Amino acid sequence: MNLHAIGVVYRKELTEWLRDRRTLISTVLVPLLAFPILIGGMISLSSALIGQARKDVPKVMIIHGEDSPAVVAALRANKEIEVVPYAPNWKDQISEKQIRAAVEIPEGFQASLEKATPVAVQIDYYEGEIKSEFGADHAEKSLKDYRDEVIKKRLEAKNLPVSLISPFETKKQNIAPPEKVGGATFGGFIGYMVILLCMTGAIYPAIDLTAGEKERGTMETILSSPIPRLYLVLGKFCLVLSAALATASLSVLSMGVSFSLIRHFGGSSGGRGEAVQLLFQLGPKAVLSVFLMALPLAVLFSAVLMTIALFAKTYKEAQSYLTPMTFLVVIPAVASLLPGVELTPKLALVPILSTSLVCKEIMTGTYHWNWMALIFGSSCVYAAVAIFIAVKTFQRESVLFRS
Repeated sequence: MNLHAIGVVYRKELTEWLRDRRTLISTVLVPLLAFPILIGGMISLSSALIGQARKDVPKVMIIHGEDSPAVVAALRANKEIEVVPYAPNWKDQISEKQIRAAVEIPEGFQASLEKATPVAVQIDYYEGEIKSEFGADHAEKSLKDYRDEVIKKRLEAKNLPVSLISPFETKKQNIAPPEKVGGATFGGFIGYMVILLCMTGAIYPAIDLTAGEKERGTMETILSSPIPRLYLVLGKFCLVLSAALATASLSVLSMGVSFSLIRHFGGSSGGRGEAVQLLFQLGPKAVLSVFLMALPLAVLFSAVLMTIALFAKTYKEAQSYLTPMTFLVVIPAVASLLPGVELTPKLALVPILSTSLVCKEIMTGTYHWNWMALIFGSSCVYAAVAIFIAVKTFQRESVLFRS
């Protein structure tokens, strides 16, 4: 193999690539700014929304309860909720967020308590709406306190100790270090972002070096040079791969710097403290591991994008061809964020998904070397096949000079 010929093509394409503002923006600016904006914005926004939701006094409606004044009084005494008058359309009001929850007190509730007959109080709320869930929690706390008071009075009436109903207590304690907790929370998102940005960095160079050459009319000039077709393909491929690796490297670097700055400056920022303590530190080992696992994917993306873009006649046509590729990458990468999705022998052979899953494990400080070797090896095989197809496609005159 003539490395000099490949280097000549690579330097020529690199010079033109550095002059293109679009590729520089997608390769340099996007990965450098994406993580600070996304991570910092996500933490700030979530902290502000949760803090505001906790400060707001949710409106709660009581359904019935006319014959049970004691429990109604207990709900009204809770300063964390605002009891509003009854309205027949209370279900619609919950759905439209006019009120946050409703407490349905069954008829004869007070009489049932006096007879020690089991009875249930239903709390209606908007699942998934944080303010509604807070309102339901506050209402439930009031009912539990009232229930405990009823039990306490019954025990006192029979001269029995209150400890009779609670002979022991249970406590939950997290023994995992904050780095692992943060890795489990954000690890899948980090792998997803690295994979997505890696592909994004390769898209524009792949289009420019194929469909862009056709549109500018320079493809024929390049092919008529004395350099063999194989070396031309490899030179162009190395440039696309360089763009993908540069994007991946900058994204990992930006990720580490972002987390370090947030941990350093956000640790004592009031409401941010709870979110910041979940963040984790990225050591050289984790950064290097993530980069190595993303390396075969960068090769795969570069070869596949070049092959698909080569079938297009214009820049816009190539963009329309590569748009579905984004979904093919996003879907398996997002799947790693779903709860309960863990590495298995079958999933270890699924491209993109396996890399995203192993990056999630790396973020928690867990290194499954056997899985990492299997995923890296299978990704290399897929990448080699993609390069082979790219070379064969460049040798087809019907594709290169498609009219």
